[in-house]
Amino acid sequence: MRPLRYLLGLALVAATPNLAMSQTSYPLALDNCGFAVELPAAPARVVTIKSTATEMLLALGLESRIVGIGFQDGPVPEAWTAQAAGLNVLAEKLPSQEVVLGVEPDLVYGGWESNFAADGAGERTTLAELGVASYVSPAACRSVKPAKLTFDELFAEIAEVGTIFDVGATADQVIADQKAVLATIAPDARGLTAVWYSSGTKTPYVGAGSNAPAMMMEALGLDNIMNTVDDGWISASWEAIVDANPDVIILVDAAWNSAAQKKKLLAENPITSQLDAVVNQRYLVIPFPASEAGIRNVGATADMAEQLAGLSFSP
Repeated sequence: MRPLRYLLGLALVAATPNLAMSQTSYPLALDNCGFAVELPAAPARVVTIKSTATEMLLALGLESRIVGIGFQDGPVPEAWTAQAAGLNVLAEKLPSQEVVLGVEPDLVYGGWESNFAADGAGERTTLAELGVASYVSPAACRSVKPAKLTFDELFAEIAEVGTIFDVGATADQVIADQKAVLATIAPDARGLTAVWYSSGTKTPYVGAGSNAPAMMMEALGLDNIMNTVDDGWISASWEAIVDANPDVIILVDAAWNSAAQKKKLLAENPITSQLDAVVNQRYLVIPFPASEAGIRNVGATADMAEQLAGLSFSP
């Protein structure tokens, strides 16, 4: 991975404070996943849950406002290592409401709506009653089903977070930088099919047709074999994958289920070992934190486009 190249400008943007005059009018009212959010001022003490939330704030230069992080899916890109150093880790997995409230946040930013549960960071209504606002990445809504994810929707989240924190000028620059990178990605014209292998051994969990995997595969010019399923990710079967015999397999590299482990399983499993993509090692690899809707999707797509261009196919 080449984070400094493909996160074009983000390191510089994040390191530069926004000196523009205030552009957000408070109190600010938002509808977030069907939940009414009211912010009396720009959040100053934030708990981020999941890498997508933490990295969004790092990209916008807001690390000084993060008072605690939880459920991080992997290391941040090199471009943000210095900013992330010293962040207060509340829990390796999902922090409890008690732990979250212990750092006195005025906002909890969750990467998934399920982070906000009574046995997790706390229900959103309960947090609101305690004076703590909450925000969920829109692509991860479940109470209100999000539309099929596009890069424009992703940019809209960046802009909305910029508005929430009154760093709209910084958010605009990040969006412009990401659009510039996205414009360099030419969809592969070979008519290739692909499967997005997220996790699972006996039952593979794969990218379907409506969230980050579908969005990135479309930008790459890959025909997702699960594209007709209106969901972000689904449990599939090895038999269905073998029947489709995809030209390319995208491997999500996670600490708990690495790309190397996935390759080993695919090669040793009698059902999958004869797949053309497995025999010819036609893999693309993406780190888990970049595989969910967030600030790293554009860079990860650019990186996979370079990997894809390097794959050869027999005539």
